[in-house]
Amino acid sequence: MSKKIVWITGASAGFGAATALRMAKEGHTLALFARRREKLELVAQQCEALGSKTEVFILDVRNADEVSKQTKNAFESLGTPDVLVNNAGLALGLDRFDQANPEHWNQMIDTNIKGLLYMGKAAADYMVKAGRGHIVNIGSLAGKEVYPGGHVYCATKHAVEAITKGMRQDLFKFGIRVSQISPGLAETEFSIVRFEGNIDRAKAVYHGIQPLTAEDIAECIAFVIHQPPHVCIHDIVLTPTAQATSTLINRSQV
Repeated sequence: MSKKIVWITGASAGFGAATALRMAKEGHTLALFARRREKLELVAQQCEALGSKTEVFILDVRNADEVSKQTKNAFESLGTPDVLVNNAGLALGLDRFDQANPEHWNQMIDTNIKGLLYMGKAAADYMVKAGRGHIVNIGSLAGKEVYPGGHVYCATKHAVEAITKGMRQDLFKFGIRVSQISPGLAETEFSIVRFEGNIDRAKAVYHGIQPLTAEDIAECIAFVIHQPPHVCIHDIVLTPTAQATSTLINRSQV
């Protein structure tokens, strides 16, 4: 297995941190991007302890200038990225449409769509010149379906699916693979962020089931990027066994 230079956004927690640790175990070189310096540096220390060369780059993916600056720094320090794990994203609120907070809409659109675009283009610029690369966008089951209260979050993840397909059509001629991972219920900081720190409400999301873990998603990412160069996996959709759709959940299994 060849060693890769892997960029990971949202690497301070959740899917991003788990993916960083999964990649570190294999000795890949890591560029970790996130807003929270203290948490990001802790993840980096854990990766380095596993033998991975790891550097941190503090940025908010919503800020195009920060993305441009920090991805340039990563390229100059580590070289052309072989893989971008475009993971940074969030959900905010689960209110009925007419009662929703428009600021929540703005944050989700700016992070989940614009941030993914900014990082994807930054990586693609280097990958096109190199004639190789792999972009893995983190989508969601919410990008396949819509559920009550999820109007804008679901819309952003539907956008990720469309953008992923568009990226693939535009970049395949340069030897660049584009994939998507689309998880269902996975227990990370996701619901805590969505409900603005309400721990009880966040835990209720996973009550009565065994949800996916961040490590489950990291394993999928590893599987996708380790395929032979002639193989491109377009999408992996995974849910807990107790979940059939976004709203059809068997809560009697635990």
